[in-house]
Amino acid sequence: MGPHPAVAAIRLAVRRALHDILNDHQASGPTSHERPPSPLVLVACSGGADSMALASALAFEAPKLGIRAGGVTVDHGLQDGSDLRADEVVLRLRELGLDPAESVAVTVGREGGPEAAARDARYAALDACAARHGATAVLLGHTRDDQAETVLLGLARGSGTRSLSGMAAVSGADGRYRRPFLQLDRQTARKACMVQSLPVWDDPHNADPAYTRSRLRHEGLPALEKALGKGVVEALARTAQLSRDDADALDAWASQAENVVRDATGLLECAKLYALPPAVRRRILRRAAIEAGAPAGSLFARHIEELDRLITGWRGQGAINLPGKVVAQRQGGRLVIRQG
Repeated sequence: MGPHPAVAAIRLAVRRALHDILNDHQASGPTSHERPPSPLVLVACSGGADSMALASALAFEAPKLGIRAGGVTVDHGLQDGSDLRADEVVLRLRELGLDPAESVAVTVGREGGPEAAARDARYAALDACAARHGATAVLLGHTRDDQAETVLLGLARGSGTRSLSGMAAVSGADGRYRRPFLQLDRQTARKACMVQSLPVWDDPHNADPAYTRSRLRHEGLPALEKALGKGVVEALARTAQLSRDDADALDAWASQAENVVRDATGLLECAKLYALPPAVRRRILRRAAIEAGAPAGSLFARHIEELDRLITGWRGQGAINLPGKVVAQRQGGRLVIRQG
């Protein structure tokens, strides 16, 4: 008799991700006929159901492919006893056979609100940990439900196709971060932990109404499911994939068009920008603003719309101030974007 369907599902998802990692690793290895050393894959584990299920599947699948498997838990220090909790998670990772298994403590700043600050601190710690151990990839336990929440948050921000495309299955420098569970629902991960008798810790922050994502999880999505039926999460996750494909295509188009809309000195020509579809033009404008020194995270849709009006609604208006002390103005049919 084979494993429980939930366990089979998480293992299959991880096996596919590991095959991809192996292929990428071999493709980027030395050109000689020597086999590259077996890669190390880490799992980022909070001790919650999603990441514990992921850790168990990695521990099971990695040895069969000759991959070394380790784990890391990040202690955000936001709750009393969080260090003891992290030590407990490390113990569980070791019991699964993961090595190295370690806990990394971080200090969470205040920038961009509590959720964003915790996320920034976590990824910085995971980056450092991967570099220290020479890990090829870090697995993250985001599920289809997390993806649906991310799409809804993007929708609420009103910031376009890219924010509707949710989380990528592969992201980070050199494709470091992998999310094998994006096609699986949260319930499958929880069930896999139950049938394998894996102890699971539920982070109180996940139920704290002070956090936007938590409110969405406990109030927003259930209300949508009640109104529209059970397929909402799946539909939102599908929307993410379609939006990602669209956004990738538009980004590629903008990259090609950028060479055509600049004059011999490299300045953007307003008439040529005007002839482009808005989605392509705005991408070029956004990229130009970032190149001039505007921080990507502070550049909002309204900034890009204002820039766009210099092209499409020209009434002789003056210079526009953008984040990062960047100034944009129209001069003799050219758009000049520079540090003020």
